[in-house]
Amino acid sequence: MNWIRIPTYLVGIGLSLAAAWLFFPDPRTEAGLTAPPTVKWVPSLDDTEEFCRFDHPEWRQGQTIEGVEVLESPVCQPDNPYFVASVVKGTNHVTMPTLMKTRLAMDAVLKDDDLDGDGDPDVIRIKLEVAELNGSTPDGDFLIPGYRIAPGLQPGLWVFAPKMHGMATVDAINLDAPPILRAPSPPIRVEQGDKVYLTLENTHYLPHTIHLHGVDHPYLRADGQGNDGVPITGEKMLMPGEKRTYEIQPRQPGSMLYHCHVQTDKHMLMGLQGLFIVEENRPDNWLQTLNVGAGQVRHPSKASREQFDQEYDLHFQSLDKERYRPVQEHNDPRLVAKAMNRDYDITDATEDYYLLNGRAFPYTLRDSLVVVEPDQKILLRAVNGHPHTLGLHLHGHKTVAIAADGASLPQPVTRDVQPLAPAQRLDLVLDTHDDGLHSYGAGAWLMHDHAEKSVTTDGVGPGGDLGLVVYRKFLGENGWPKLQGMDLTPLFNEGYYHRQVPVWARSKAWEIFSDTAPLPPATLRVILSGLSLGVALTLLFSFWRSWRKAR
Repeated sequence: MNWIRIPTYLVGIGLSLAAAWLFFPDPRTEAGLTAPPTVKWVPSLDDTEEFCRFDHPEWRQGQTIEGVEVLESPVCQPDNPYFVASVVKGTNHVTMPTLMKTRLAMDAVLKDDDLDGDGDPDVIRIKLEVAELNGSTPDGDFLIPGYRIAPGLQPGLWVFAPKMHGMATVDAINLDAPPILRAPSPPIRVEQGDKVYLTLENTHYLPHTIHLHGVDHPYLRADGQGNDGVPITGEKMLMPGEKRTYEIQPRQPGSMLYHCHVQTDKHMLMGLQGLFIVEENRPDNWLQTLNVGAGQVRHPSKASREQFDQEYDLHFQSLDKERYRPVQEHNDPRLVAKAMNRDYDITDATEDYYLLNGRAFPYTLRDSLVVVEPDQKILLRAVNGHPHTLGLHLHGHKTVAIAADGASLPQPVTRDVQPLAPAQRLDLVLDTHDDGLHSYGAGAWLMHDHAEKSVTTDGVGPGGDLGLVVYRKFLGENGWPKLQGMDLTPLFNEGYYHRQVPVWARSKAWEIFSDTAPLPPATLRVILSGLSLGVALTLLFSFWRSWRKAR
């Protein structure tokens, strides 16, 4: 082989490859010269849900059940008023017909002993279970019990749930979760000085605990056993099938938190977190001990009613596909534990779904509206269940922060973006007096986390934790807000958040921003690029043959 020719070969090959790359068709460049043709097609919306689908419109009415006043809830899907009455009176003080309409177990919420003689019970026994939503099953390729955060979306979730009777599905045919079994873990309400016995019955396949975050409680129970729910300080984890009772007698009122403290970076962010609210002591004060799904408190405390016209719980949280995927891929607890505890790395995590009270937009419009009238004061108890800071923003209003993490603020703070650190709680006053500061007037105003990714669902918007503050004049008869903007029909299609339905599929904008056909490359550029690549390959082959011959 003539070694002098080697540089000639290499230069020829390099120039040929450079020419092939130079002439290779670039649709982006071509698009600047030739406009791509428009594809004339109408997106299919066959799998679109009804906006408001609900079987119990009578639940919206204000009513008295078992002597308990249950406030009106005009939203599309209100809470079960029989459930509200049962957790106010206690499951041991309501009739069986009422209890049977709730799915609560007979010992889910027990209330007894008026210790201070003021007309209300002071010994409260609450029993919670650990439930999985949208988990895998060896019986088929479906998720059970089914729980949708938005059309077509069923991420894996764990929740603390009230102790139930019967199946964890609607029935043997309908494998969806019943309304009592849902995210978020329910806010718990007790009164200052109550003796509270909170029992966790671990019905799950992994170990769990309850940590009473910010709640006044002793480190040890009366029997000397751990009472803080933190395994790394010596308290035993609660194994599957075991139960433990946490003893609490809180002395200070405020908005607190409870959550699992086993592998907190997974279990808490899988949904095992909820508000724990201590109300001020008042005579004859019967509290709504559990508020399933958060949202409106349909039987607020006497202290709340002294200052506010309404009260709402707002629970913000987010879900990471990589974190929950193991519960949908494996049926063996060993594989779930390995995937979560060793394979998953939270430092590389990216949250995909953002929820307000267990739902993502547009489902938030069904049960998480804050419905108001002019000249009201509403208490909003907000908790940030994200692993990142939340900026709670209400359009058309500025809220006033009066307490943070269960302690009154020395100076109320008025803002239209209220920041909350992870696990932080804020007590906010929403004043609907139209003064240009606290309220700009009646409307259907957005409410959301102002981190822009939080108003998307798996990267598709609008979605995420978008909610609304709706004045009654902007609310329809079936609890659906009267919106002035885009048609929401595409958003209720199962294909929308799977990127199969265009954002503006039902608007005039679709006529302008419809899809385009693939841009055909210029023929001459294709020919020149192919010839250049052919020359490069020919030179490379000749070089190889010369080298073989020399060997």
